[in-house]
Formats: sequence, C-alpha cells, structure tokens
Amino acid sequence: MVELKNEQISIVVTEMGAELQSIKDAAGREYLWQGDPNFWPRRSPILFPLVCSVENDTYRVEGKEYHLPRHGFARDMEFTLISQSDDKVTMALHESEETLKNYPFCFNLAVTYRIEGNKLHVIWHVENTDTKELHFQIGGHPAFNMPGGKTEGLIKVDNEEPMDVLKSYADGSHDMVEIPLEADMGILELNNEFWRNDSVKIHKSQTHRAMLLDTDGEPAVTVDYKTPVCAFWSPYDKHAPFVCIEPWYGIGDPRGYNGEFKDKPLMNHLLPGASFMSKYTVTIG
Repeated sequence: MVELKNEQISIVVTEMGAELQSIKDAAGREYLWQGDPNFWPRRSPILFPLVCSVENDTYRVEGKEYHLPRHGFARDMEFTLISQSDDKVTMALHESEETLKNYPFCFNLAVTYRIEGNKLHVIWHVENTDTKELHFQIGGHPAFNMPGGKTEGLIKVDNEEPMDVLKSYADGSHDMVEIPLEADMGILELNNEFWRNDSVKIHKSQTHRAMLLDTDGEPAVTVDYKTPVCAFWSPYDKHAPFVCIEPWYGIGDPRGYNGEFKDKPLMNHLLPGASFMSKYTVTIG
C-alpha cells in the first residue's frame, strides 16, 4: 500500500492492479467505495486492454482466436512501483508470458496518481514496445459512496441538452443503437430502475464532467474526463450505496460482433514506439 496525503485529501493505492483503495478528506470522511462483497468487491479497477466484454470472451487477431475476461487483465495483476514522492506515485505493468497467451502484444502501462489540493489526477500512459501495431482500450471504474449512505441520489453532467445512450441489456451487453437518456437538464436520478439494463453508457463525448450531488444538492464528488464514453453503474436490484462514474476509451463488442479486435468500436491504435497519455480528475467537495 502507498499513501499520499496533503492538507485536504489523502489517498491509498495498492500495487495489485494499481488500484485506488481510499480517498478521504481532511476530516477523515471516506469517499471511495470500500468493496463490500455483498454488493461489489472492487473499488476502482483499471480496465485494460479491454473495456467491457468481447463476444463470448473471445476475440480475433489476424484470424487467430484469443480469450480475455470482462474488462481485461490489468485489474488482477501485480504492478511494479516505479516512483513515489509526497504528492505522486507511479506504478507500471508490462507484458509477460501469462499476458502474451491471450493478448499477443508487448506494451508498457503506467498509472500515476497525483494529489493537488482537493483533487486527484489519475493519469494513464500506454506505450507500444512491440514491433507491430498495438490495439488496446483503457478505462476507469471508480466507485463512490452515495452521500448520506443512501441507495438513491443524483448526478449532474455538464450537458443540459437532450442526450443519447447506447442501448444496453441486463446481461451487460449492448447494441450500437442510440436511445434517449432519462435525464432532466443534465440531472440523472439514480435509483434501482435506472440500473435495470446494467450500466448507462453516454458516448460520442457528449459529457466531460459528472458531479455526484450531496443531500443539499451540492457536489460531493466531481469527475472530469476527456474520454469518448462515460458510463454509470451500480448493481441492479441490490440497492447498493455506491455509484461508479467510469471514463472509458473503449467499449465492449456490440451483440453478435465477430470481426477483428482492431476493428471493434472505439479501439485505440499505437504504432511501434508510439505512446498514449490521458487522465481523469476527481475533485472532493
């Protein structure tokens, strides 16, 4: 475990999955979901090299079949601590015999957490260390405690115009078909029925900020992102006291997809020696 702390917030990160374990304010209030297995055992997994699922956990690279679990393998692998300072920590993962069996690419994935006042910057850096083009997706999956310990609440996004989401199903799959988002002037009402078809996926960069509102209607947590997709999720019919705000560079296979991995929707590509960097920012209060 690595802890970073300033006068306004403190965070804890573990080398297993380079996963964030805690975000507290100066008063010691915990904002990150603590992984109660009765609801969902994770806290803030990193999704790489896949966001969501491939059809039947199977995908193809140059006609050869490989297998990846939902959200990829990075969240279940030990990262290496690369550097640490008072306000920043970087952890990294690269290919291994184990990963090459089901993801035939050489890569370096570095994840940096940096605190600044009441903000946490989560920075992703993907480098292609292979001799061929690298295809990958990456995303965040942080879960935040609902204000007041409630199971319902409100999120406000930075788009008050009518928006569309991808048509999703209770099994977690989706179609590349747009349906109207249930929102009123950018306000999403989080309740059990909101999750009836699993996650709610806003795509085409329709939003860049999501604010989880407290019981007074003020932002408790704000997430800023540049990703083409932001998804929201909490388990249906469990009445869980948390919500995930998920910035994604990628999305799962549409139902029935059987094409090449490189051609699936929202795939990212890097030529040999090239790199990708992006981040999202969590603001407390």
